[in-house]
Parts: sequence; structure tokens; C-alpha cells
Amino acid sequence: MGICHGKNTPQPQTVPGDPVVSSTTGPSSYSETTKPSSNFPFLSPSPLPSAFNSSPANSSRSSTPLRIFKRPFPPPSPAKHIKALLVRRHGSVKPNEASIPEGEECEVGLDKNFGFSKQFFTKYELGEEVGRGHFGYTSSAKAKKGELKGQEVAVKVIPKSKMTTAIAIEDVRREVKILRALTGHKNLVQFYDAYEDDDNVYMVMELCKGGELLDRILSRGGKYLEEDAKVVMVQILSVVAYCHLQGVVHRDLKPENFLFNTTDVKSPLKVIDFGLSDYVKPDDRLNDIVGSAYYVAPEVLHRAYGTEADMWSIGVIAYILLCGSRPFWARTESGIFRAVLKADPSFEEAPWPSLSTEAKDFVRRLLNKDYRKRMTAAQALSHPWLHDSQGVKVPLDILVYKLARAYICSSSLRRTGLGALAKTLTIPQLFYLREQFALLGPNKNGYISMQNFKTALLKNSTDAIRDSRVLDYVNMVSSLQYKKLDFEEFCAATVSVHQMESLETWEQHARRAYEIFEKDGNRPIVIEELASELGLSPSVPIHVVLQDWIRHSDGKLSFLGFVRLLHGMSSRSIPKADIKTSITV
Repeated sequence: MGICHGKNTPQPQTVPGDPVVSSTTGPSSYSETTKPSSNFPFLSPSPLPSAFNSSPANSSRSSTPLRIFKRPFPPPSPAKHIKALLVRRHGSVKPNEASIPEGEECEVGLDKNFGFSKQFFTKYELGEEVGRGHFGYTSSAKAKKGELKGQEVAVKVIPKSKMTTAIAIEDVRREVKILRALTGHKNLVQFYDAYEDDDNVYMVMELCKGGELLDRILSRGGKYLEEDAKVVMVQILSVVAYCHLQGVVHRDLKPENFLFNTTDVKSPLKVIDFGLSDYVKPDDRLNDIVGSAYYVAPEVLHRAYGTEADMWSIGVIAYILLCGSRPFWARTESGIFRAVLKADPSFEEAPWPSLSTEAKDFVRRLLNKDYRKRMTAAQALSHPWLHDSQGVKVPLDILVYKLARAYICSSSLRRTGLGALAKTLTIPQLFYLREQFALLGPNKNGYISMQNFKTALLKNSTDAIRDSRVLDYVNMVSSLQYKKLDFEEFCAATVSVHQMESLETWEQHARRAYEIFEKDGNRPIVIEELASELGLSPSVPIHVVLQDWIRHSDGKLSFLGFVRLLHGMSSRSIPKADIKTSITV
């Protein structure tokens, strides 16, 4: 729930060649038992011996850092917002000096009545504590009556004394609301009910006895074989795609927040801890800096992000699964942030040279610092590394709604250009689009209408889709007036230019698309016409800005203009520096 305050943690014991970085696990995660020390060190970011071996002994086993990032960057820095955010969320004036806001910081007049049932102790007998976080703890319990009578459950207990601001209270309310709405996916921890009394809120959930994914990684010596890693990634991506389609972003995906249902080697994996989760519409951005340092996406630090931030976290998890090392590593939170913002993950050291090309491409396409070029969960399940795996089912992707809307609202010239680009797609690249087209329910003649977009989503919707206002967005898309789409035009409408740019073969695609465009769609263009097509403001010096878009020899669109057209250039997307430069020319 909410954001946790960081505190200094002892350095863990290091094993020669394998320095360990340790911290407390996240506040809301739980497992069957309180965490013991592990004999398996978390591997270093490099398999090479380290010169650093000065950490004190007898410290706890490795885990991810605390959720709040306590050491500020040199300005300009995203960290400058954190103190103000903590004050607003928890009422703590000195977040670096207190692990949790205490009861005496509570604002006067806060309403801590959630409207939940007050019959918890009538229905459940609370057992031993199985996990502890900064905002509460998790215990086992046994149902005394009702449908769950005799069944063991997990109970997350959150003291009301820790809810010191209205935002903290809202965090709890939203977590319960999201869990109620999303329950039903096989890889999501089952939520039963929420209760309260004068002192606490009690969230009753399924008890997972198989331990954390992190423990499994450590028990395997720090990494998974590719085939075993695929099984884990398919389950993670499946449940995250389910959440994203409903407009829910988890915001704290890490190995500690995935539990195995049982100790069996083939046990299903369950995502837990929606305490930091939030709703987000496809065209909205969030700005809270939350998450865990090793897994935080660059755009989160820039305070403008959406569901793509979860995909970055999954990329970090995939990297760790495959090689046992963190892709971004430093001894301080601020150092980790610098690495996330500036450094590129290494694929040169062992075992990466021995891993498949598809595995490396999969991880690279998740750890792209440009969120627009990152794969979605549905696209990741369609990736060649995974889509032949057993049990893979590609879900509906909200991205096709965003792209189709942009396509329909584009100029006819840009639509022609996107159609040329779509004709360059390979069979593997078309796999995802074929799956999405099929999910939209084409008629017997192979066409879909805009109404199909709404109908398909409603088949996959939960109550969360209304709270996130994704349904409002889809209603807007389905109401657009446009002809029916066959598969060929659907590909043109839903091909992502930004994602294509991330491919090593992008230049070949662009050149081939331009050849097709030259043959089928290029024509002499007047600059004023192009400016009108792009929606440029009359105040923009269009003759100077667009002069290199058009060939002087025949007045047709140049290759540079074609590529920029694919992106849908407008006055808002032209950098101010370019405009200033053009004015002075």
C-alpha cells in the first residue's frame, strides 16, 4: 500500500566473485514463512571476480531495494520530487529519517471507515505471521464458517495507525477495489474479501505456499535454463496483459511479488501486492515516482508513464532469469537510477553468448529506454522466443485500439504510407497482427467494423475497465466513422512505426516501404497541401521546415519526408529547436 520509506540496511556477506546487494522486501509481499538467510548469493552484474569484498558478515539474503528512493540525484533529478511526494502521501516531513510515519503524525479528521464488514474474527482465526512489510504484515488464517470453512487463507493486515494521510487511505481503498475487480485470472492471487475494525483493515486472499520467484531463482544457482524461463515469462506476461487490458498498471513487478501456489516444480505462479497499482487510460500518463529501484523504468523517473513501465520491469525480471545478474546495478539507489537512465544492459558476458538470438532480442525489446518502442505484454507473448511455447495464448491488446484511432484520424497521405510499410512485414511480424485481428471477430468475408473493437473488449472486460475509464476510450474509438477494415488495412492501421524503428532491419523496411510508396502513392505535393495534411499551424514557417520533405526535381515526397510522415509529424511534434533554426535560416 502506498510508498514505503527507505532505511539503511546492512551490507550482506559477499562471496568471492559475487558481491551481494541486500535490502528489505517490499511492504505488501508475503510468503509461507518469514524470510530466512539464504545460502545462495544473488549473482553480481558481472561473472568476473570483483575487487570489492569488504561488506560485513551475517547480513540478510539479497532482495530488491525498498520502494522509496532515499538518496537524491544531483540536480536536475527526479529525486527532487520524492520528498514532496512523501509529505503529500504520508505526512512525513523527514522521510529519510523515519521508516514509517507514526500514529502521532495522523492528520486530524481523517475518515478511516472503509465500509468493509466488521465480522473478521467471527469468520476467521488468525494464525502465525508469514511476512512483514512497512505498512503491515501478512498472517495465515483459518476460516471458521462460510464458503471457505476449514480452508487456510492469507490475511494482509494493515493498521489504521499507519494511514496518516488521505492519500494513504485511498491507496488501501483502491487496492481492495482493484483486487475485487480483477480476481479470476489463474496467475493472479485470488482475493476473497476485505474486513475492518477500529484498528486494522484485513484483506483475505489465497494462501500461496510455494514461496517467491526470487527464492526459486536463488535455489537454481541464480538463473533458469531458457525453456524453464519461458514457462515463467508466459505466466507473468499473461496476467500482466490481463491487467493492462483493464487499464490497471501494477507498478511494482519484481520476483518478490510473484509467488508459487505450491512447492511443486510445475506450480502456477501468482502475482501479488497491488498496493502500488493504479488505473490508467491508454492516452493518459501517471506521474507518481513509485516502484523498486532495480526494476523502475526510465519514464517513471521522468514522471510520465503508463503500462509500458510494467513491461520494463518484466524485462529486468527476464534478464535476471536468464543470466542471474541485474541489468542495472550500483551500490546506491541514485547510482541505480543513473544506470537505468543512461546505461545499456550487457549481453556480452556469459551466459549471453550461449543463449539463443531470440532470447536476447526478447529482452532487448523490453529494456528499450524509449517506452514507445517497447513491446506490450501481448506482443511479448507473440515474440518468436515464446509464441511456440506450450500454453501460450495471445490476448487482446489495447495498443491496437490506440494505433487504429491514430490511423483513422490521420491524413490520407499518411495512411497510404503506413499501408506501404505494412506490406514489408515478415511472416513472424504478422503473427501478432493476425492474432489481434482474429480476436476482433471479423465477419465471414474477412472484415471488421469499428463496432468490433468495442464488442471484443466487452468479452474480456472486468469491473476495473469502468474504473480505469478504458471503456470510455474504447467507446470513442468504436464511434469513429470509417469503412470496414480487411486484414491488409488492419495491418496498416496497427503497425507501430516506433516499434519498427527499434528493429535492426528498420532501414530495410523503410527503404522497401518507400519503394512501394513511390510506385503506388507518391505524387507531386504542394508544401501548403502537405502542411495542411500534417495539421501544421499557420504560424510555423512551413516553407523552411518542410523544404527537405519534398524533392525539388519533381515535387514528390522525399525519403526523409516519407519516414517523418509515417510518424505523423505535426507542429506539436516538430522540436522547437528545429523551428527556431528554420526561422533564422
